[in-house]
Amino acid sequence: MENKRPVWTSKYAFIITAIGSAVGLGNIWRFPYIMGQNGGAIFLAVYLLLILTICFIPLINELYIGKLTKKECVGAYESINPKLKYIGMLNPITGILISAFYFIVGGWIIYYICQSLIHSQIKDYGEYFSALIQNPVYPSLLTLLFVFICVFFAARGVKKGIEAANKIFMPLFAVILIFLVIISLNLPNANLGLEYMFKPDFSKLNSHMVLAALGQAFFTLSIGMGALLTYGSYISEDKSLVKSVYTIILSDTTFALLAGIMIFPAVFSFNMQPNSGAGLVFVTLPKIFSQIPYGNYISLAFFVLLFCAAVTSGISIVEGPCASLTERFKISRIKACTILFLIISALAIPATLSFGILSSIKIFDKSIFDFLDYLTSNLMLPLNTLFLCLISGWYLKIKGQNFIKNKFLSFFFNIGLKYIVPAALISLIIVGLN
Repeated sequence: MENKRPVWTSKYAFIITAIGSAVGLGNIWRFPYIMGQNGGAIFLAVYLLLILTICFIPLINELYIGKLTKKECVGAYESINPKLKYIGMLNPITGILISAFYFIVGGWIIYYICQSLIHSQIKDYGEYFSALIQNPVYPSLLTLLFVFICVFFAARGVKKGIEAANKIFMPLFAVILIFLVIISLNLPNANLGLEYMFKPDFSKLNSHMVLAALGQAFFTLSIGMGALLTYGSYISEDKSLVKSVYTIILSDTTFALLAGIMIFPAVFSFNMQPNSGAGLVFVTLPKIFSQIPYGNYISLAFFVLLFCAAVTSGISIVEGPCASLTERFKISRIKACTILFLIISALAIPATLSFGILSSIKIFDKSIFDFLDYLTSNLMLPLNTLFLCLISGWYLKIKGQNFIKNKFLSFFFNIGLKYIVPAALISLIIVGLN
């Protein structure tokens, strides 16, 4: 067990790890299909506006609370007021529940990597994907493997595990992404995909789409699950939060844009539907890869890219609960991660089987997988963020002047923390309940 609380070895280590937390399946898997379902370019415009303005407030707030308290999630809330520790517990619980469905997608990715390696000849990718997720064996075993990979790196600690993993996976992620963007842009009629992304249709602008963009922005930045609060607690006193936050946001946004540029030109080049939902990555794109030269190798590169994104964000999801267990119960990281492996696996296996043999089990008319996604994305993430903003703005009375030198940004932070962000989050929660 570590004798003292870990700190990031350098500013670069913190930045690349925080970017790894933000840049995950939310960028490559979720962002393109959410954008495709919400009008393309106009969704992108609203998303960029929100992520570059409003979203910096809860992001910097969560990191600042971690840096200020130097505690894990539960301890951070408890140090503010002992009665708040129960609210703090929602953060690691949210992380565990997200892991239970998010890591299933990681298992699917591993399966597709294996299939790309053996050059499988598939006739109907829709049926292929359906057969995979309904199979009770392979997805379950691969989900367990993905859970193990994430807890393995978390168990090795901040320097040898979390930092080391991100220093390997994030540069690899960037190289593969740029390579695939170049290939996509050279496909026939790639310009149609770019028009879809960057030529807004204002007739599709509505309140539902704005809230979808806001929800995606919070989801992709990992706000509200305690990961960033925990990462913030490892920051040394001399690190500038504001510069780091905008580096994280700009990097995350850049990767999301590149993901869209990689996917939509390919989709339009082969007359596919951009609004095909979550199947865009596992059905539509593999079908496209099968129709282009060296498609198996491109498919392999793409799913390795997805794997890198899933692992870096998966590690951050695990780190919040891991830190809470190690610091609350004074146990080693290995013991904490063993406990997390068992808990996450116990939740993930039923969620995996909810596509097949447990498909008849419904929670509020939703499958186990869909319910976990709905509960965390629509309710728990915005609720956790709302609590922290209200506590910071109204109880602690945190002021932007403490860490933001620019007077306008400082003023906007103060107003946003107390009024704008809570109002936006309450709207998200209300929509999520409907």
